[in-house]
Amino acid sequence: MNSEPQLHQVDVLVIGAGAAGLTAALSVPEHLSVAILTKDPSGGSTRWAQGGVAAVIDDEDSVESHVQDTLIVGAGLCHRDIVEHVVSNARGAIDWLIKKGVTFTKSDESFHLTREGGHSYRRILHAADATGWAIQHALDRQAISASNISFYHNFIAVDLCYNRGLDPKTQRVSGCYVLNNQTGEVDTFLAHAVILATGGASKVYKYTSNPDGASGDGIAMAWRAGCRVANLEFNQFHPTCLFHPDAKSFLISEAVRGEGGILRLPDGTRFMPRFDSRAELAPRDIVARAIDHEIKRIGADHVFLDITHRDAQFIKDHFPTIYQRLIELDIDMTTDWIPVIPAAHYTCGGVLVDSHGETDLPGLYAIGEVSSTGLHGANRMASNSLLECIVYGRATAEHISQTSQTGLEHTTFIPWDASQVVNSDEDVVIAQNWAEIRRFMWNYVGIVRTDKRLQRALNRSQLLAREIQDFYANYRVTTHLIELRNLVVVAELIIRCALKRKESRGLHFTLDHSDLSTDPKDTILMPNRDL
Repeated sequence: MNSEPQLHQVDVLVIGAGAAGLTAALSVPEHLSVAILTKDPSGGSTRWAQGGVAAVIDDEDSVESHVQDTLIVGAGLCHRDIVEHVVSNARGAIDWLIKKGVTFTKSDESFHLTREGGHSYRRILHAADATGWAIQHALDRQAISASNISFYHNFIAVDLCYNRGLDPKTQRVSGCYVLNNQTGEVDTFLAHAVILATGGASKVYKYTSNPDGASGDGIAMAWRAGCRVANLEFNQFHPTCLFHPDAKSFLISEAVRGEGGILRLPDGTRFMPRFDSRAELAPRDIVARAIDHEIKRIGADHVFLDITHRDAQFIKDHFPTIYQRLIELDIDMTTDWIPVIPAAHYTCGGVLVDSHGETDLPGLYAIGEVSSTGLHGANRMASNSLLECIVYGRATAEHISQTSQTGLEHTTFIPWDASQVVNSDEDVVIAQNWAEIRRFMWNYVGIVRTDKRLQRALNRSQLLAREIQDFYANYRVTTHLIELRNLVVVAELIIRCALKRKESRGLHFTLDHSDLSTDPKDTILMPNRDL
């Protein structure tokens, strides 16, 4: 094992190996070399996506209907041109996935389409209740066999490399410093294009449906490199995460409600019709707030999701993954109600990008949950996110192929300097700060907010940021330290976005500003000005 820092040179560096990152990597021309970095080969959110991919397939459905549904759920902040772009490219994205080996569930000879909250028609293509796994598995197989793609597993990005000229117009991304967890050294990857496909930041909250790696790494790195971020106050809380001490982060798919599941209080009372005429099929923010309200009103730990009135074989056929996992926990969803609670699920805002995924820093792209494209607005509609990953992954690759220059020389770089740091003997500081951030974010910046809570959260985040930076400056980097450093940055960005929005819209609900503004605008933060 070589313990010296290594230098790697490629054409395209992809950080993250979910649906977005793999789509981009597989769509880049084969004459360009691609390196894919993963923190954990089994990590990432794609494989856990149970629902599906939204696309207009049924003859009774239409692109305009899909567009309108997305705009309504997005609560006035979606960018219509982007929505139209993504939705109109949905069928092409589905065809591309099928060619890559994804097998969607069929009913007779046609695709079986399900319906989820916010959708007017059945338009969700799925692979039973494990669509994300099917997509991940198919794209993994394709990427592993591609001659121009190399995987680097158990590597975590630390910071981006870029030209730091006095003239911002000359700045361009040139690569990334990356911790190699096999050697403990920080390697340097030089690349002509860098794609952030690092996922969201829901691990900033105490309760989340996301895997451990969702620590906002790409958002924090892009921010430190001078990129704007937008709409980070809009954190989507999935209404129905399984409430069970032995089931970490297990989701009960929205499709269960789409197929007739009813939310009940412990005494059996159905409550959603009191909150919205669409009842259980209302958008996720409404359902999550209703559950949060009822839990606090009656002092319960959770509510229940009941689909026992459906045929048992229907339930087993449509939700085999959920059914089997619940059986392992002694819950039979064909006869038992399922205990559920809201949990942080999706980061609707992120790094601001254009229509092909490029950030403010030329050559740096952000796709998938790490980005803010204008598609989701103030609230993401179910099953639009996997669609966004595929559409933007392909668009980013197309832009890179049009702008790439063969034989382009790599720029000079400053190697990582670890000469002034030592190994930490106080890792308890990392664990303590990690837990504190997630606790105050849940309590102060959760489903329902106030100005006072947000200000308290800001004070705490700034104090912890100074403590974490001091720790970072003096000790060798580790995965946990890198994630903690990123987490506290993203926490403050979320809080500052929330403080700037003086209204309640979509996923951002504050008791101090309950009305809607008549002039909805994106919340955009700019480095060196807003932090």
